[in-house]
Amino acid sequence: MLNAETPAVQGPRWGLGRTRVSNLVKSYGPAAVLVVIAIAVWETSIRVLDVPTYLWPAPSVIVQSMSEETDVLSSATWVTLKEVLLGFAIAITAGLLIGTVLHVSRTIRRAVYPILIASQSVPTVVLAPVLVLLMGFGIGPKLAVIGLFTFFPIVVNTVDGLGSVDRDYIRMMLTLDASRWSIFRRVEFPAALPLVFSGIRIGATYAAIGAVFGEWAGSDAGLGYEMLQAQGRLDTPQVFAAVILVTVIAVCLFAFVSIVERLAIPWAHGNGTAGGKAME
Repeated sequence: MLNAETPAVQGPRWGLGRTRVSNLVKSYGPAAVLVVIAIAVWETSIRVLDVPTYLWPAPSVIVQSMSEETDVLSSATWVTLKEVLLGFAIAITAGLLIGTVLHVSRTIRRAVYPILIASQSVPTVVLAPVLVLLMGFGIGPKLAVIGLFTFFPIVVNTVDGLGSVDRDYIRMMLTLDASRWSIFRRVEFPAALPLVFSGIRIGATYAAIGAVFGEWAGSDAGLGYEMLQAQGRLDTPQVFAAVILVTVIAVCLFAFVSIVERLAIPWAHGNGTAGGKAME
């Protein structure tokens, strides 16, 4: 009896596991293949053309540099990671609050929204040194730069998401004598979450870049600081190693936001309308 029942119990689990692996291969397999091909072409080209390491290092040399400078790079990565997480959390909070205020008050939206759009024409890189002069060489300027880099897409997507709710649901809530807060909590905000998370994912890709620019403007630690120091020594492999670590931080943050999105709003990735699921 045990042998007869075991396949019936284990079969679906193994089948589900194979399905997940198959989906992962289909989703990320082509990109992984392209990355492997690019690395192979890169390595071969550097060796065939005999390019000096200080101009453009081969991937094998970069990996060797990372292994030799593990302590320095790991310490710098931890500093940058803390800046990215704190700055991104501040950007999400500010973006959601500003976007909500702009949605609730049309007067404030007409006054502030054009200014927010115009502010994006000012290069944040130019503001970074000014922020260092105003706030010192601590973590403050880095958080401010990360916030400036990432909050705008969150604000825009929050405003657009809150404004795209089906008006029939709002009218139905009004017939039930619902308060403004109840409508926002039960209908508008849940229905806007897919767009809100889209803005957060866009911001996640910029957060690490903002941290590097902040460290370039004034810092004594972090991956951006290590890039400047390595560049001054013509240690190009370490510059590339730091760039790779910054990229890994950005990709991991993007993946984390995507996972949180699927856990928070699973209905947005299945069948049914956002408004209907929000009402439920």
